[in-house]
Amino acid sequence: MSRDPGGEAAALIAALTRNVADFPEPGVLFRDLTPVLADDRGFEAVTEALAQLVAGADLIAGIDARGFLLGGAVAHRLGVGVLAIRKGGKLPPPVHSRSYTLEYGTATLEIPAAGIALTGRRVAIIDDVLATGGTVAAARDLLAAAGAEVTEAAVVLELAAMGARERLSPLAVRSLQSV
Repeated sequence: MSRDPGGEAAALIAALTRNVADFPEPGVLFRDLTPVLADDRGFEAVTEALAQLVAGADLIAGIDARGFLLGGAVAHRLGVGVLAIRKGGKLPPPVHSRSYTLEYGTATLEIPAAGIALTGRRVAIIDDVLATGGTVAAARDLLAAAGAEVTEAAVVLELAAMGARERLSPLAVRSLQSV
């Protein structure tokens, strides 16, 4: 892994992110990271940098859906397992679930309540964009309720003006780029 966990990644994120005005509703500037992930250099740099940020975790939790892509690649780089934090209704019972409010409504996240030992595991959360922090907060609370020690959250892009860091404190939050 390189010594510069964010430099090359940040430059590629800035160059490749597609900004879409008025999506999903008027007045919102949507930051589409799909071009970053579809670019071989972008995906490589982002997953390498994220892996450096969360080294030390023994399980990576990727949030539905782009967090799955990133979390799986990061877990592979670190030689650890990956847990998919799913949207509600996608897993067979029993599940642990947490409902929360996000920018455009409400949602529910779930993880299996059987088959995966989480008690005492050092888990890092991976996602693509951090806005209000509602999704990461729900993931953190869900994992903690299942017995995991959530060590940190790492994201590709942070929308700093949305104030998520304050909402997530004292959880360590790291981002590759902040706008």
